[in-house]
Amino acid sequence: MNINTKKAALLIAAVTCFGFVNAQKIAHLSLDSLITLMPETKTATEAAQIYFKGLEQESIAMQTEFESKYKDYMEKEAGMSELLKKNKQEDLQQLQTRIQDFQRQAEQEYRKKQAELTAPIYQKAKKGIEAVAKEGGYKYILDTSVQSTSVLYSESSDDVLLLVKKKLDAMPLAEVPGTSPQGTGGIKSPPSPGGAKPPMQKPGK
Repeated sequence: MNINTKKAALLIAAVTCFGFVNAQKIAHLSLDSLITLMPETKTATEAAQIYFKGLEQESIAMQTEFESKYKDYMEKEAGMSELLKKNKQEDLQQLQTRIQDFQRQAEQEYRKKQAELTAPIYQKAKKGIEAVAKEGGYKYILDTSVQSTSVLYSESSDDVLLLVKKKLDAMPLAEVPGTSPQGTGGIKSPPSPGGAKPPMQKPGK
């Protein structure tokens, strides 16, 4: 193989390698940060808080009922017959069971409500990410908000969060269930799930 042939072969290999690298462009962003920047997230958070308060009010009412009945029982226990005492104890136990059941049910319902409220937001974010990936020629866009495995080495990648945010700003607002199209007002309180206590922890994310 002469020198010119070798040069041509090297040039072809270099062009091929360069083309492969370009075809494998990789970018990254923090999905959590992107979701936080979206205005619909504030609307969904407010709706979730209202739903939580509805559950909390039901819990307070049940706790108040239990405390009142328990106090009444303790004050009158000495003068009760064994039959009446047994009946009162069973009532208290049943009410306590209802409260415990509600704690489990309310936790499930609250998480379900959160998922329902945020689903359209994540769907919109996905569309924005796909649009930026196609426009920028990116083969992969990695989520840096959660890392399930450690990375020992990686080549540099572009952070496209602002590009995706700009793309989302140009799109219509995602429709959050139970709210007005503009994301203000019209938020409905939840129906009280039958007899249960909501999680007493303030909703976070």
